Amino acid sequence: MKHIKEIPDFDRPRERLASKGPEALSDTELLAVLLGSGIKGKDVFQVAHAILQKLDRDGEKINVKALVSIEGVGFARACQIVASFELARRRLFKKSFVIQNAEDALPLISYIADKKQEYFLCISLNGANEVIRNRVVTVGLLNTNQVHPREVFADAISDRAASIILAHNHPSGVLKPSPNDLAATKQLVDAGKILGIPVLDHLIITKKGFLSFKEMGLI
Repeated sequence: MKHIKEIPDFDRPRERLASKGPEALSDTELLAVLLGSGIKGKDVFQVAHAILQKLDRDGEKINVKALVSIEGVGFARACQIVASFELARRRLFKKSFVIQNAEDALPLISYIADKKQEYFLCISLNGANEVIRNRVVTVGLLNTNQVHPREVFADAISDRAASIILAHNHPSGVLKPSPNDLAATKQLVDAGKILGIPVLDHLIITKKGFLSFKEMGLI
């Protein structure tokens, strides 16, 4: 990871955001713009990366107390980040987000397509297929990820979800379900039937595209 001082002025996050739009920036760069600067001995990119790691581990449970535990994040910065995230959530999800097919779920999972570790997500839906919550259940190492039904359904039960959609990425770029994917999906589908919270679909996403278990007839 380059330090901010090593990047030419025209290619720094703020300048690229202004000239090319926020879509051209990585998550780390976007957060670096929000932070503005690092601290002595710690570049703004390093602080941003540490925050993103915390977000990936804790998902939507991030709060001021959790952020101030990160070196380089004081009380004011922590409040700024939490307020920014809450404002984005309110503005982006103030209307119901309904999922009727696999493509509808892509905006919620596209951010994991280029992750170097395997992320397993669970999207809780109500009876009208409106999104209740979208959570990171586990983060694996390289291409391995152990997912247990209790981890997947604990929050779905708390949400009083009517159904769920599963999703994970393949860091390898291979857009094909592995034997482990098939076995884990079957286990979760069976658990969902018992709990009365059916698994509507399981999506695999990579930089090349996505795959739907339902469309393939695997659910």
